[in-house]
Amino acid sequence: MSGSRKPIRALLLRHVFPPIALWIYRRWGGSWRYVTENEQVLTDLLRGPRPLVGAFLHGRTFQLLYYFSRPERGRWILMCSQSRDGDFMAQVEQGMGFRVARGSSGKGGARALVEMIKGQREDPGLGSCLAVDGSRGPRGIAQFGTLTLTQKTGGVLVPVAASTADAWICSRCWDRNVMPKPNAEIRILIGEPIEVPPGLDAAALEAKRALLEQRLLGMHAELDARTGFSDSQPLRASVLA
Repeated sequence: MSGSRKPIRALLLRHVFPPIALWIYRRWGGSWRYVTENEQVLTDLLRGPRPLVGAFLHGRTFQLLYYFSRPERGRWILMCSQSRDGDFMAQVEQGMGFRVARGSSGKGGARALVEMIKGQREDPGLGSCLAVDGSRGPRGIAQFGTLTLTQKTGGVLVPVAASTADAWICSRCWDRNVMPKPNAEIRILIGEPIEVPPGLDAAALEAKRALLEQRLLGMHAELDARTGFSDSQPLRASVLA
């Protein structure tokens, strides 16, 4: 019986649920009120000649997706997993106007990263967005994907934080996904760009990774304090050596 359910589930995830979810998310996100701090930094970079690589925490994706779907905030390519759930999410993201490369840190990530690099090289106006802690975590621990994107495209790495006190927290999710409630006020903080030149040795690249992680965690701690958002768990998961 379970085998017979798989084609039905795949059909629902690919063709039935995405348009419904897209309709709901557009209206949900349309009710949010965004307040952007350091917005001029993003505006100036969007007008500049270099491609952008947006870096954020996976747990704040839900509130950032609508923000970056607005036409005045540029055009972006995202990475989405190759799973069946990824099929669903990819269609929603495409419906929001994003270009999507399929892959994740668990499967197909390198191929998706190459597609993102190629897309940005061929289309100078295309930016890329990538969660620094990947698709599986650990939560809040930066990986090297955004650094590679920045190096290979000759782009500028831009940390972005998002916070709202009026939200639900998915406590069962590895990233403790934060979902703003309808009509929530969401604060966005655009961080100072980080240069990641090509040819860095392993020690220098690790220093850039640590800088990105520290900056994003600091930005979120600062922003959460202003919005009043709190969570019982830290932004960065503890990892045993």
